[in-house]
Amino acid sequence: MATGKFTTATEVRPILEATKGNWVALRDYNGQDWLYVTHIWSWRCGLHQMRYSINGGPMQVWPLPPCHEGTAAPNAIIESDGLPATTFASGSVQSIEVELLLDDLSAATAQYIRADVLMP
Repeated sequence: MATGKFTTATEVRPILEATKGNWVALRDYNGQDWLYVTHIWSWRCGLHQMRYSINGGPMQVWPLPPCHEGTAAPNAIIESDGLPATTFASGSVQSIEVELLLDDLSAATAQYIRADVLMP
């Protein structure tokens, strides 16, 4: 059921589907590949789980920070949430697959190749 606060699958699914190209970003910085999932974290309140795979490897769960219910911005990323990023060896990430399980138990997936999500 829609809440008007973008905290349910009904509310975030259309946004996530329309913005699949922004789900992840990759940056080769300071000798490491940095994989960012900031966009997904920004709509996490309608999600149950996020999983990802690097270079066709096994799917791994990426823990999502809690939704900040009861605040004016429940999807905000605050300092105690940590960073929406992880690192790998420089140049090692060639492909990324993401699977989102929404809170209504529907799923959304996307696949990316390095060149399509690499930031300058």
